[in-house]
Amino acid sequence: MWKITFQALFVLVLAWFFGNFVLGWFQQSPVKPRTASRAAADGPDQSCFCHLTGVLDDCFCDIESIDVFNNFKIYPSIKKLTERDYFRYYRVNLKRPCPFWPDDGHCSIRDCHVEPCPEYSQAANSVSGLSDCEQAKELGAINSTLSNQSKEAFADWARHDDAQDHFCELDDETSPDAEYVDLLLNPERYTGYKGPSAWRVWNSIYEENCFKPRSVYRPLNPLAPSRGESRFVCRARLCLEKRVFYRLISGLHSSINIHLCAEYLLDEGWGKPVWGPNIQEFRQRFDPAETKGEGTRRLKNLYFLYLIELRALSKVAPYFERAFVNLYTGNAQEDGATKELLLQVFNETKAFPMHFDEKSMFAGNKMEAKTLKEEFRLHFKNISRIMDCVGCSKCRLWGKLQTQGLGTALKILFSEKEIKNLPEHSPSKGFQLTRQEIVALLNGFGRLSTSIHQLHSFRSLLKQKR
Repeated sequence: MWKITFQALFVLVLAWFFGNFVLGWFQQSPVKPRTASRAAADGPDQSCFCHLTGVLDDCFCDIESIDVFNNFKIYPSIKKLTERDYFRYYRVNLKRPCPFWPDDGHCSIRDCHVEPCPEYSQAANSVSGLSDCEQAKELGAINSTLSNQSKEAFADWARHDDAQDHFCELDDETSPDAEYVDLLLNPERYTGYKGPSAWRVWNSIYEENCFKPRSVYRPLNPLAPSRGESRFVCRARLCLEKRVFYRLISGLHSSINIHLCAEYLLDEGWGKPVWGPNIQEFRQRFDPAETKGEGTRRLKNLYFLYLIELRALSKVAPYFERAFVNLYTGNAQEDGATKELLLQVFNETKAFPMHFDEKSMFAGNKMEAKTLKEEFRLHFKNISRIMDCVGCSKCRLWGKLQTQGLGTALKILFSEKEIKNLPEHSPSKGFQLTRQEIVALLNGFGRLSTSIHQLHSFRSLLKQKR
């Protein structure tokens, strides 16, 4: 009996040793490269369409460097910063009527009533439109919960801000309908806002306000009759300034879409909705096969926008480094810690070695440069007004915030001389930022940083599905 047991044990040990030897040999064997012929045989690698590499157009920065810099240095810090009291509350007017067309949104901004939805359901040839609208009503509503202590603090903030010198248009801050919104209670994510109203907003931005190359494909409202591109006055090759403007808007659109895909309503559950990444939705928006080859360009435009706003943060650092500039909330200890964290973020941005060179813009003939800069300003102002036409309150909130954040970044890049000449111990009449602009600038950049971080997560999920 012992002899049989020993022989069986010897066979098992021998089998284990031989199996590990064979496995190790296979692991150490070189993998054949994916040659053109092999790639053709295997088919396209659909899981890697969002894995971008190489140098971005119109600047000398590679995508890999941005990924490492953002995901390991900037993202953790900017996330902490935007959770501080100064940056979590944004004053905005969500009741301003759309100046371009009647408010026929998917669900109304004021009370999210459902009247427009039967028309959308009929147009979409689906009876599920009503439930979609009811869902959008709930998901798109603003959480306006504020404590009495917070309301008293806001009144104190207003008294402090009114005592400062303002030398720019205050916009929503001075409106009687403007109110503070807690951004942490109203995160940017899927709301169910879709259909003709949403398409009209983005189509208006791209068709009427953007210097759009003819070669770029845009998914127009499939329910509307085709109008062609006769309205565009474009050239095959746009000058740098016009390319930059288009890429900024495209990058903003891409960033917003990534947030909606990453924070998608996966399951309503029993009163506890489950949010998470929706890979199929991500593919529909960015897979080249689903977007006529535009998906990769859209993602690259996101990185380009990130570089623009990153450059603005590095440029505006001297404004905040002055001792008398504080981030006032009434809590001296909180304010000091917030400013210290903000200066840490600025130091990180200044250390980035491959910034976009904004001096290459508007560098030609002075008269042409002045005209282009004014076009920039007017186009962007028009886009910010279109955000008042968004029919979902949460979408409108984040659209207005990120648009103002980008506008503030452009204001900074166009004010280099004024920032260089800032007085050390007193406010400047040449350059000033309001509380609203500061909150929008940092939260807007935080959204871009989050998008690039979320792209890394989507890459991992797509690899798992290979």
